[in-house]
Amino acid sequence: MPTNATSEFRVAAVQFRSTVDIEDNLSRIRAVLRAAADTGVQIAAFPECAVTSYNAHAVMKFSTNQLRDAEERLSSMCREVGIAAIVGSPYYEDGVLYNGALAWNRDGELIARYAKIQLAESWPQPGTRLVTFRVDGVVCSVIVCHDSRYPELVRLPVLAGAQVVFYLSCESDITHETKIDPYRSQIVARAEENCVYIVHANTPQTYDRRDDGTIVLQPGCSHGQSRIIAPDGNIIAEASIFSEEMLTETLEVSRATRAFAERSRQSSLLQAWWNAGAALVDGE
Repeated sequence: MPTNATSEFRVAAVQFRSTVDIEDNLSRIRAVLRAAADTGVQIAAFPECAVTSYNAHAVMKFSTNQLRDAEERLSSMCREVGIAAIVGSPYYEDGVLYNGALAWNRDGELIARYAKIQLAESWPQPGTRLVTFRVDGVVCSVIVCHDSRYPELVRLPVLAGAQVVFYLSCESDITHETKIDPYRSQIVARAEENCVYIVHANTPQTYDRRDDGTIVLQPGCSHGQSRIIAPDGNIIAEASIFSEEMLTETLEVSRATRAFAERSRQSSLLQAWWNAGAALVDGE
């Protein structure tokens, strides 16, 4: 069991509506970080592609320097406000574009860089590493959107010590009704089958209403329902579909026992296999 510096861990799942304007997104992220810090939040999570919007055409237009500058400004925000953050953003590494999640501590230090491994889009390259990182002594990990369908991407970081897993997404919009309940059930399963907390930040549904009353859904958005899930699989809090919201909760870290994950490692049949997998996780 990991040794934590705190028994309580205050988190925020931010249901955030991005635009294709990085300046606008960064300005609003700063405002949310200030509001979160005012309520004692230690780390705030923002959705997939929060920096750029989940818009392939827009993402491909942003340069390496523009994305790197956004990272530096997010670092400064965390240091200025005194809060940790994990934010969905594309990034370039060695000239390769990834759909990623970046985590900073309250001092503005970049403590994790994760690239989505299982892709549902064509513009990035798939990531090749799993990560864990510590925030105020609590061992955390992260997955991005389509990754949630692959249980091993949570199980292996949990075996490496993670007790809180952040899930950043921009899932399907509300016209894909048959997907909405499965989205909820699969991420609930990731929490319950590993006995860890899941903090899920998703994008809300966005629409325009024409003069004739017709509603037109906007691309690059999702169906909301960001949520915080307990280690027993029960949903502690869940956001609405259309609104920007911030869910906050103080997590009792001792409840994240990782018990079922550890029990799976005790099988004589699978122990060596799980240990080999856990060794692939990049630590803090």
